[in-house]
Amino acid sequence: MTVKFNNIEDLQLLKYCKENLGYTSISNNLLKSFDNDILRGFTDHGFKVQDKNIKENIFNASTPARAKQIYSTVSARIKSLDPSFYALFLRADVSTQKLYALSAAFAHDTLFFEFVYEVIREKLIIGSDELLTSDVRIFFKNKQLQDETVAKWQDYTLHRLGNAYQTMLYDAGMLGTSAGKKGRIIYRPILDLTMENWLKAYDMEPVYKALNGVR
Repeated sequence: MTVKFNNIEDLQLLKYCKENLGYTSISNNLLKSFDNDILRGFTDHGFKVQDKNIKENIFNASTPARAKQIYSTVSARIKSLDPSFYALFLRADVSTQKLYALSAAFAHDTLFFEFVYEVIREKLIIGSDELLTSDVRIFFKNKQLQDETVAKWQDYTLHRLGNAYQTMLYDAGMLGTSAGKKGRIIYRPILDLTMENWLKAYDMEPVYKALNGVR
């Protein structure tokens, strides 16, 4: 798995946030999208799901525009993983399904993956179970030094981005509620052996390391 930045123009930042982060719930809509009928629909290039989404509002979106936005994000995330995960996902327990969904989010948004790999994973490696507000801030400051696009982002945007990342990790069971004013509890997920083997077989060992907190 090659980790790289999304090439996002500064004027497209709002669009990026909406498409990648405006829909953050893993435990609700994204898992719902992975049910058997919808997964089968995506094997037909998504047309069945797209039509079903328009007619039946399968994601319970508040507006038609929101429904299209959710569909676009869900579609991109699902298609970012090899289709062989479909059957494994459907047989997995809910906790593992959330980790598959999180892996799809990683594959779709490499900046999010880098956040987990460089911050959460490192915390788990050194035995720390707390994500501090300062950890999030330092991560983005470092990225601003490394990438001219990120360097243009305002503090408000970075704060929103950090909150969105934490929400996704909370939904997946990797973060708890507030551990006080300064941080949140980090949980090391119990990775199913079948999922672990699948990640390694499909060139996603960095994702395995990020989830498991290992070098």
